[in-house]
Amino acid sequence: MNDVRIAAISEQPLDLEEHLAAVDDPALGGVTTFIGRVRDNDPDAQSAVVGLEYSAHPDAEAALRRIAENAASDVVGDERVVIAVSHRVGHLDVGDAAVVIAVAAEHRAEAFAVCRAVIEDIKSELPVWKRQLESDGTTAWKGIGG
Repeated sequence: MNDVRIAAISEQPLDLEEHLAAVDDPALGGVTTFIGRVRDNDPDAQSAVVGLEYSAHPDAEAALRRIAENAASDVVGDERVVIAVSHRVGHLDVGDAAVVIAVAAEHRAEAFAVCRAVIEDIKSELPVWKRQLESDGTTAWKGIGG
């Protein structure tokens, strides 16, 4: 059984504490988190990365919920899992959180596995695109999986 308490696409800064509070449950002993931040470099960049601009398909939030639900079902079957996940859109500076995930499960192995499955599926399935901004003025669009 899984419970997705947050599945959001947001223009606002993401709050780890909000996600942790959403998955808080005294019956669940393992809690894992993942924060994906904008870094100042990329293997394909010609100069330093100074920011990212994310845009999302109108169905991205529903897709994010589906990704979270499927990850929990695929990884743990009938074990109880609670998930909170958000992806930011708009302009982000280096250091800003682009993705925040919190997962609570009865045991740590399942919490880690679901958290990893959620981020991997976000990278390959979520209809969100980013435009990478570099210090020399170069920009590059990266699609799903980029």
